[in-house]
Parts: sequence; structure tokens; C-alpha cells
Amino acid sequence: MDSPDINTSKDAVVSKTIFSVLFAISFAHLLNDLIQAIIPSVYPILKENYNLSFTQIGLITFAFQFSASILQPFVGYYTDKHPKPFSQVYGMVFSLLGIICLSYANNFYWILVSVCLIGTGSAIFHPESARISNLASGGKRGLAQSIFQVGGNFGTALSPLLVALIVVPNSQKYILWFVIAAVIALGIISKIAFWYRDHLIRKTHKTTVIVDFHNLSKSRVKWSIVILLVVIFSKFFYSASLSTYYTFFLIDKFHLSIQQAQYHMFIYLIAYAAGTIMGGPLGDKFGRKYIIWFSVFGATPFALLLPYVNLFWTDVLMIIIGMIISSAFPAIIVYAQELIPKKLGMISGLFYGFAFGMGALGSALLGILADHTSIQFVYHICSLLPIIGVICYWLPNLKKK
Repeated sequence: MDSPDINTSKDAVVSKTIFSVLFAISFAHLLNDLIQAIIPSVYPILKENYNLSFTQIGLITFAFQFSASILQPFVGYYTDKHPKPFSQVYGMVFSLLGIICLSYANNFYWILVSVCLIGTGSAIFHPESARISNLASGGKRGLAQSIFQVGGNFGTALSPLLVALIVVPNSQKYILWFVIAAVIALGIISKIAFWYRDHLIRKTHKTTVIVDFHNLSKSRVKWSIVILLVVIFSKFFYSASLSTYYTFFLIDKFHLSIQQAQYHMFIYLIAYAAGTIMGGPLGDKFGRKYIIWFSVFGATPFALLLPYVNLFWTDVLMIIIGMIISSAFPAIIVYAQELIPKKLGMISGLFYGFAFGMGALGSALLGILADHTSIQFVYHICSLLPIIGVICYWLPNLKKK
């Protein structure tokens, strides 16, 4: 990717959306999330190979997402004060090592080490990437965040499909093929890092952060952040049931093979990616509050129906749920950035970290619940979670100025 020419004046930087950077960081996000989505995609293989319980599967997800979540706010806080354009390169090296370890892991504890390496790489990648997409947005923050997010969602969608084609018919060691994705990502991230260093840190870092000041009190801002975190809890606890246990649900309820279940998982994840594309621009146009409210609470009737329908309608409902619920996250991130515009890295790290953390906690608790009841009972319980989205009613409406 060639470095785009940028007028170093404040007005030029603010008014220009740098799509070459946005698409590059989105593709890097695709490769990063493709790598981390290998973990849930190989769960059926690992469960079969090492006789793992659902509790152990949940703990693997917890280890990955906890390592990914705990570091992110600290990475964001530190890079707000001391930008590190090459930090993403270091993060991808951690992910690469994680892939290699996972391909050779032959027991539960080695698997835990492998996923923690991938989680650490993800924790380093996300806060700086969110900042780069904001800086390259030219004021179209919702659009920029959607472009960035959709790359990750497509990567997450592709992973089970590639695992079904490459790993499932062969063996666990074929996970090594995903090293290619990490190497390509390293090349792209390096190019982005040079652009970030040359055109943002040295010349225009202090003038490119686009700020819309609001007149909310500090207490109102704090309560708004709390509401957003509750929404994140609802969304990612529910998403944990889908990302970690959906293939097991399909295998248990409809007696599918592992490979068949992965194809149905791909359908849901593609719908999830499509919803992400819509969420950011719609938030720019109609207001982020309304998109956040609709994308969480609006999934409720479809989530409630999901445990009771046949395979065809399961796919239909999962497409609808995926498109609705995924439209929230770009709007949530940008809304939070607008609440606290001077701490982009910290706020991005907090929300990415909390999202991963809730996914981790959800996966662990739902795994224990599945072992003590059944995987289908888990889906009956989780179908109630989107109702919590009604709390979005109390979010202030941040108007454009």
C-alpha cells in the first residue's frame, strides 16, 4: 500500500477521508480476527481429540478473551500519551506464535497457553487500530468504524469455513496454514505503521483528532458510559452463546456433522458482517442512540424464537439476528469516543476490552451451565438477554454540530 499524500494543514486532514488507509486497516483486521476465530472453529476437533468437557471449552474461551480484554484499556491509555505506531506489528507476532503453538498443542494446558498468546496479540492490535480508523475518517467516524469492523467480521466469518475445508478433513497440525495470514498481516500492518508515524505522529497528530464537544455534565457522561457497558454485557453475553456453542447446538439438535455445522456457522457470521457495514453509516445519519437501541433490543423477538424452530428457520433467524445485533458495535464505539473525545485510545481499549471480557465470562459460565443441563437449555436462557437493550432509552442523543 502506497502512503497517501496528505495535506498537513488541519482543515485538509479533517475534511479528507483516507480510504486507502481505512481499507488497509480493515483488511488487517480481517486477518487478525480470522486468526483469533480459529479458536472457536476448532473446538469440536479439540473436544473430540482430548475429550474436553463444555466447562473446559468455556475456560479456553475465557483464557483467550480474558487475555485479550485485560490489556486493551491499558494499551489504549498508554498509547494516548505515547503513540506507538509499530505496536500492532508486535501484537501480530504474538498471534503468529499462538497459531504455531495451537497447531502442536496436545493437552488442555498447552491449548490455554496458545489462546493466551493469540489474545495478547488481539489486545495490542485493537486500540491503536481504532485510533487509526478515527484519524483517517475525515469526520465520517461511523463509516470509518464500520469499514474497520466489517473487516474483522468477515475474518471471523471466513475462519470456520477455512477450518472446515483445511483442518477438519486432515488434522490439527493443518492449523499451521494460517501462519500465511499472519505473515500477510505483518506486511500490511508495517505499511500502516509507517503512514501513522510519518503523517500523524510527527506532523499532525495533535490536529487530526476530530472533536465534537457536547454540553453533558460529567455525571451524565459517566452514566452514559455505564449504560453502554450494560448494553455490551447483553450483546456479548448473547454473542458468546453463538460464537462458542452454536456448532455444538446444531450438532446436538439437528444431528449435523462438524463440517456441516461449520457451514451453518458461516451463514450466521456473514450476516453478522453485513450488519456491521450498515451500523456505522446509519448511526452517522439517524443518530447513534437509535441504532444502538434497535440493534440490541430489536433482536429480542427473533432470539426468543430461535430455540423452537427447525434447521431452515434457524438459518433464517440467525441471519436476521446477526444483521441486527452486529450493527450496534460500530455505533457504540463511536458514541463512546464522542462522549470522551480526548481519550480515543483509552475509551476504545475499554470497550473492546470489556466486550472481550464479557464474551470470556459468558463462555465460561455458559459452558458450566451446558455441562449441568444441556446445550439447548443454554439457548433458551440466552434468548432473554437482548431484552436488556431497553436500557438504551436513557442514553442522551448526541446531536451533530
